[in-house]
Amino acid sequence: MSIAKILLADDEKPFVETMAKRLKKRDIEIVTAHDGKEALARLAEEDGIEVVILDIKMPVMDGMTALKEIKSKHPLVEVIMLTGHATVETGIDGIKMGAFDYLMKPCDMDQLLAKVKEAAQRKRQQEQKIMEARVQAITLRRP
Repeated sequence: MSIAKILLADDEKPFVETMAKRLKKRDIEIVTAHDGKEALARLAEEDGIEVVILDIKMPVMDGMTALKEIKSKHPLVEVIMLTGHATVETGIDGIKMGAFDYLMKPCDMDQLLAKVKEAAQRKRQQEQKIMEARVQAITLRRP
């Protein structure tokens, strides 16, 4: 089993190809997209994506719009915002909108991996709490 299954959404194709290779070597299953709209389509068709690494500046649908849609349709999926055009305000806005964290490009691979592992762990913990609450609700309903 891989460390995590992630979706990498960035409009810079060479960056996506390089990152995908580097992440696969580190036992991470990866799905790629090149804009926010494609990222949403991948999330809808692929099972088990735990973390989205999402560039902010992309054509078709930017990262902030995609973040809002992801959190609306897939609330447990964690999102790490990534950009080469970062401002502190954009990072804060992303976190307020539900992003797990915010990293600047180029980011350190070890730092990114640590964030992916933390984000995947948080998603798994949230899913576990939901399962436990459902089991408890069923148990309480029994006569």
